[in-house]
Amino acid sequence: MDLEARSLQPNVKVVLLAKLREYKSDLNNLKSEHKRLASANSNQAARDDLLESGMADAMSVSANQRGRLMMSTERLNESSDRIKESRRTMLETEELGVSILQDLHQQRQSLLHANDTVFLLLKVPYRLHLLTGKFEGKDERKRLMRKGGRKNK
Repeated sequence: MDLEARSLQPNVKVVLLAKLREYKSDLNNLKSEHKRLASANSNQAARDDLLESGMADAMSVSANQRGRLMMSTERLNESSDRIKESRRTMLETEELGVSILQDLHQQRQSLLHANDTVFLLLKVPYRLHLLTGKFEGKDERKRLMRKGGRKNK
């Protein structure tokens, strides 16, 4: 068209070339708008495809996370049960330890009392010596030790 318009007479040529330029710019504008709309539609379709596949991925990820969360919760519950059992065992052990310490205290008191009794028995011959002036000696101490401080019947 451009070549035909140039080959015409100058007064018609100018008008036709101006219209031709206007038509070319309109055509270019329409082409660019068509590309934009076509790319928007293709972008929308691509976006929809991505979202659909993303939703499927999200569903599988969600199911996977739910499974891991359930396993973690189960492990946490088992750990809590073990801690409770350990605490119960610790309290029982503490009670047993207190009982043993009380028994040991009673045994210590008995030993201290027996020690005091033996000490008093060992001093008796010495005190008799001070009172009577006689010392009975080792044999008397042995006899008193065998009797355990009991009086004669």
